[in-house]
Amino acid sequence: MADSTPILRVSNLVRHFGAVRAVDGVSFELYPGQSVGLIGANGAGKTTIMRMLITLDTPDSGEINYRGTDAVAAPDRVRGELGWMPDGFTPAPHTTVREFIDFYARAYGLAGKKREEEVARVLEFCHITELSDRRINTLSKGQTQKIALARMLIGNPQLLVMDEPAAGLDPQARIELKQLVNDLRQQGKTLLISSHILTELAEMCDSMIFMDRGKIISQGTQAELARQKDALYVQVRTAGPAAALAATLRARDTWQDVQEQAENTVCAAFTINGDEALALELRRLSAEFLITDFHRRELNLEETFVNVLKQRHE
Repeated sequence: MADSTPILRVSNLVRHFGAVRAVDGVSFELYPGQSVGLIGANGAGKTTIMRMLITLDTPDSGEINYRGTDAVAAPDRVRGELGWMPDGFTPAPHTTVREFIDFYARAYGLAGKKREEEVARVLEFCHITELSDRRINTLSKGQTQKIALARMLIGNPQLLVMDEPAAGLDPQARIELKQLVNDLRQQGKTLLISSHILTELAEMCDSMIFMDRGKIISQGTQAELARQKDALYVQVRTAGPAAALAATLRARDTWQDVQEQAENTVCAAFTINGDEALALELRRLSAEFLITDFHRRELNLEETFVNVLKQRHE
């Protein structure tokens, strides 16, 4: 990480909606150039947190500090540094792409040649210059999402907050969105991205924040989150049925999260550290079963989140 000073520091954030505690004591930090995924089920508090970060909502208590400025007490001082791409973007249907982006450039306070240059810059970055004279209601979902991204980038904000940016996109549009996000990361922008499409998020983010019922339940890099209990996930393939091998592993304290993946394959978490312990366990299994394959396995982001959520509820 190039800069060790946080661009954003969130401390003990709380937000109620009636009797519902939608955000419950949330704290985290974002650093320049970092891309962080915000993950949780519907109702976990993700969108509420994002709206508070970009000053569209106010916390009941807690602090949001952007580069030394209290964003709750002085929102006008930080808004120019924040970009927001909401879920459910609905632009004015009968305007052209250029007219729409130009309207927001004017709202941002830009004028004259500077405004024209800024509109051209964001259209070019998002690869929609050729759509400038098209009416928005004639565009595809992927093209409309690019307009939402272009609007977010007006004024060159340093912290970009994106809520479900890949929702409803076809595979090609997702690939294009991921490339644009990676381009922003290379520019040194800081990104906070919420998505239900965890495979996409894994490719766009270097760190993750897992949420459940308004609380952060875990955070870190994907590798750190996958090794939470110092468990090593492995796949074991046997010549016989997987059910017998799975039953044996479940009966031993050294194995957790035992799952049959195929008729002869089991995935499980081995909870003792060290290669010697793993080698000894493999010899024991080989004495009971005809093992045809045994290798370490990286958990994907979805599996990691499910495991963290399961551990919390247990």
